[in-house]
Amino acid sequence: MKSSTILFTLLVLIALANIQSATPMVKQSHVSVEKHSTNDLPLQRDEEQPHLLRSGRFLASKVTTTCDKYPPICRAKGSAGPDCCRKQCVNVMTDKLNCGKCGKKCKYSEMCCQGKCVNPSVDEKHCGKCNQKCKKGSSCLYGLCSYAN
Repeated sequence: MKSSTILFTLLVLIALANIQSATPMVKQSHVSVEKHSTNDLPLQRDEEQPHLLRSGRFLASKVTTTCDKYPPICRAKGSAGPDCCRKQCVNVMTDKLNCGKCGKKCKYSEMCCQGKCVNPSVDEKHCGKCNQKCKKGSSCLYGLCSYAN
């Protein structure tokens, strides 16, 4: 009996939490939003920015900027690369799916080094990884220089 009372109380608390999170937290009139939307006035510490006053899932959806509409985004710090291919920032010098140019895919056993698809298992200029050259007279096998020597 005691456990059923505790279970019922928990269910009521969870239901109240769900109802509370579904209701808008900020209710302001149209006049109040217009007051906040003037950009030439500095915000006070207790005031929120106008875009934070909106409630609802549709208005709160995240707006993403893609590189096809705004190419400089790819040159920003933390970007995957400086080039834009199919709405994604990539580096065509190292990207296996866009090697040298957008849409050029390397084969399964290849990797993209300096914009060219190479097989690091047997390529003397890129043995095991990009720009790892084998010494003169040695060969690249299994990604290792002079493996069988």
